[in-house]
Amino acid sequence: MTVRGVRGATTVDHDEEQTVLVATERLVETMASENGIEISDIVSVLISTTVDVQSAFPAKAVRTIEGWNFVPVMCMHEMDVDGGMPRCIRVLMHINSETPQQDIIHIYQNEAVKLRPDLKK
Repeated sequence: MTVRGVRGATTVDHDEEQTVLVATERLVETMASENGIEISDIVSVLISTTVDVQSAFPAKAVRTIEGWNFVPVMCMHEMDVDGGMPRCIRVLMHINSETPQQDIIHIYQNEAVKLRPDLKK
């Protein structure tokens, strides 16, 4: 089995705790379901946010999903680059998988679809 990376990103309209948590949960659950990922196959989840997301730790959303409480999760801020997408939450999920890298389905939601139009389904 090989470790693969599954990417995802979403945006929120405003920086409020519940908004950030709901968007993060929706994103990681979609990443898992679209790729047929079992919880036991998740190695770790890295989450970054732009610096304008400060109301909540998105990792809290992952840890509260049923069965995900033992998944290693870490949050950090994204680089603050002029012209970058505002209020953006990015996820890199490491998984054990036999799926070839080119067949991994990366998930981009809300305004984040503009980040990787080449990966649209």
